[in-house]
Amino acid sequence: MRQQILEALEKNSKISVQELGILLSAEEDIIANEIKAMEDENIICGYNTLINWDKTNKDSVVALIEVKVTPQRGQGFDKIAERIYRFKEVRAVYLMSGGFDLTVIIEGRTMQEVASFVSNKLAPLEAVLSTGTHFVMKKYKEHGIILEKDDRDERMLISP
Repeated sequence: MRQQILEALEKNSKISVQELGILLSAEEDIIANEIKAMEDENIICGYNTLINWDKTNKDSVVALIEVKVTPQRGQGFDKIAERIYRFKEVRAVYLMSGGFDLTVIIEGRTMQEVASFVSNKLAPLEAVLSTGTHFVMKKYKEHGIILEKDDRDERMLISP
């Protein structure tokens, strides 16, 4: 049942316990207790709203930064990842396989602000060997949600 609850919440975090009960054919108190337990276990880490900021007048730049680091003795990548994710600009940090170690996703008001973060905060960290910054130009889909709906009518026109 946990998996079903999680999948339903991932699609719609606003779904009520009552709606989940109907959807899963389960009692509301059982579902509420499962959700509370998963929150306590940090399986459910929060409830977010996905906003297409490109449709607002908020100035925002998102960048993906490839980071090569020297792992810390006895702590691997965890300590440096923690140091990086504590910066307020950082939206996400992922340990990667391949040509670099960490992917850091940050948000700033301008490209200059992002560049300043990389050169003044990220690159100077002792364990950081190199960085590579990629700016997001346009978002099409995020968290499984299509941000730009295609409203074109693709039916064929047939005329006599």
